Order: sequence, then C-alpha cells, then structure tokens
Amino acid sequence: MSADIYPLGLRITGRPVVVVGGGPVAARRAAALVEAGAHVTVVAPWVCEDVADAVDAGDVRWVRRDYLSGDLDGAWLVHVATGDPSVDAEVARDAEQDRVFCVTAGDADLATAHVPAVARTALDGGGQATISVHAHRDPRRAVRIRDAVAGALQSGALPLRRVRARDETRAGRVALVGGGPGATGLITARGRTLLAQADVVVVDRLAPRALLEELADDVVVVDVGKTPGNHPVPQAEINALIVQHALAGHDVVRLKGGDPYVFGRGGEEREACEEHGLDVEVVPGVTSAVSVPAAAGIPVTHRGLARGFTVLTGHEDIAVVPARSDHTVVLLMGVSRLRESAGRLVDAGRDASTPVAIVEDGYGARQRVTVGTLATIADRAAAVGVRSPAVTVVGDVVRLAPAWTMAGDGATVSEPVG
Repeated sequence: MSADIYPLGLRITGRPVVVVGGGPVAARRAAALVEAGAHVTVVAPWVCEDVADAVDAGDVRWVRRDYLSGDLDGAWLVHVATGDPSVDAEVARDAEQDRVFCVTAGDADLATAHVPAVARTALDGGGQATISVHAHRDPRRAVRIRDAVAGALQSGALPLRRVRARDETRAGRVALVGGGPGATGLITARGRTLLAQADVVVVDRLAPRALLEELADDVVVVDVGKTPGNHPVPQAEINALIVQHALAGHDVVRLKGGDPYVFGRGGEEREACEEHGLDVEVVPGVTSAVSVPAAAGIPVTHRGLARGFTVLTGHEDIAVVPARSDHTVVLLMGVSRLRESAGRLVDAGRDASTPVAIVEDGYGARQRVTVGTLATIADRAAAVGVRSPAVTVVGDVVRLAPAWTMAGDGATVSEPVG
C-alpha cells in the first residue's frame, strides 16, 4: 500500500494562489479556490467564459499572457491546467524550486499536491464535515467512493452527532421532520441526516419508527404517539417538551408521519418554538394523503377521471366538497365515522355507486385494500375488521386500483399486500 500522500486540509483564506491555464478545468479549480477564500490569479493568454465571468465579478485577477518564471512569487499554492505538457512541466519545476505546492491536472507524477474528491454535509451546532477521498491518483475511483460516502451521509447511515460536550450557553435547534407514510426508505435525505444528528427525538405513532433502532444509545426518545380517540400526551404538552429540550441545549427532531404541515400540527409546534426564540427547520415529508393511495395503485388525480382532490380528516366538511365525479375525496383518520361519511357524501350529491377504497397500514407489514361503493363500503369494512391507520379514497380513480380490477364490481376484499 502506497503511503506517499499525506492527507491535509489547507486554510487558504486571504492567501495568494495561482492558476495557470484558462480552460474549463482551470475554471473549476479557480471557482473552488475562490469559494475557499483564496486570492486567485489566473495566468493565461485566453480564458473560457466561466473564468471571464469570475474576472468580471472581481473574484479573480487575470494576467493575460503566457506563463513566465516569477509568476509564482509569493504564492502558497499553484494549480496548472494548460493542456500543454511542456508548460505544465515548467510550472512544476518552478514550483519545486520556489517551494510552492503544485497541483497538475495533466500529469499527476509532476504534482506535489493532489485534489481529492470531496463530500460535505452540515453538522449540528454549525459548520460542516468535509470528507476527502484520494484513490492512488485515480480520480474516477475517488469520485465513486466520494459519492458512496456522500450517500451514506445523506441517509444518516454515518454517525453525525457531536461527541464533544455540548455548549450549555446555546439553545438547541428544532427540526420538524416529516417521516412520510412509515416506510424507512420514504423519509427525505435531509430528514434522515437531521435524525442522525439529534440529541432528542419526539416521535409520533405513525412515524418511521424502525429508524429509531439506528440511533445511539444516549439519544433521548420521547414517544408521544396518539391513537384514534386516545391522546395520552396533549398537543400543548408536546409543544412544551420540544421547547424544554431545545432550551436545555439539545438538538431536537420532532419526527412525524406524513408531512408536518398536512394535519400534523407542525404550524403550532413551530409557533411554540419561535415564541421562545428557537431556530426551527421544517423538513417536508411525503403525505399519506397521496402516498398511501399510491401504494394501492390509486392516483388521486388522473387525466380523464379526476382533475382535483380534497383531503379531510373527518365528516364535518364533506358537504362543501365538490360532488362532481371528477373530484377525488381522501379521508384520513376516518374509519370510525366511515358509515356517516359515506352517507353525507351521498346526501351531498355523490352517486351511491361511486367507488371507494380503504387502504390499511400503507407501506406497512399488514397493508390491505378493501374496495366497495359508497353504498356498500361501511358494511364491507365492518365485515373484514378494517382498523386504523387507514386512508379512504372516494372517486372514479379507485377503478384504477388492482384491487378493484380483481374484485370486479367491488364485492370482495383484496388480500394483504405487505
């Protein structure tokens, strides 16, 4: 195994750096150096559009001529990417003589420094982790390794929590994270990253709870799960718990099912945090209102069948929903009032033969689809023991579900899917 590379991070903010060459490779090098805060001088008889833009913006100084010995005077680092081997070799020789580290794009053997493939991710408490990958002068291999590491960072598979003692003088941060419909793979990459950094996780019953098993042993998990008709932890107390832990300096993730702002009371929780001066990030999630029907093969809109949809959590507002056949109705948390809801839809103008599907435990181990019509669905649901969590879909789009096709007129119940 070669040990001729000594990995090192350079702080070049405010320091002079020279880039020899004006093509696309030189442009990428110059842009990265500018981002790092270096004072960049480009030496080249011509430059590409990206370098010209940087010059016009005042980010880069351009010496419009061929390279000359002495151009490296005072530089801390030089990148050469001219495409001309003789010029690259001349710059490398001058850099060696002047004791300036040199990165050569054309010939790695001439270089005294090598640019790694880099992945970065934000860290809790501010700042970022920088992952640099060298692969024995094989940049494409380094990029592939970098991408794999970046994916693991985004997925939360790598440990991102701080291990040094937390700063008792600072308040923690709060993230309201939508976990999607419950399957671990359907949480967003940002949500997964924040979960991996959390000190405290306040979790709902329908959140992707399997992810909790991946947390470190010292992460505090507060279960505030609710079931229909049973709210052991009132919303006001949940708000207070989030605020309490954050004010104590902990980074808190409020992990919810679906999306925080779709019947998730995320707005109330955000207001409670902001009243105490806490920073809050809201991470959207895939709402069960569209994802759970999709799991059963039901689109909530479909050309020629449905031009819009309404999402409700109860039966009170059903009368104001458009009664047109091209408008889908999605009911969340409506199992206990299913018969009443179906009746109200018919009273509001829906045909009693309108197709209905109930999707239980979407994406879960006991996913099951029960189909019927507004006239029959309550009896069919009772016969098979439909129970929460379940999403009810009303409208002609239900005819697209495999369960409806298998059932013909909707007279049977599909087998469990999960």
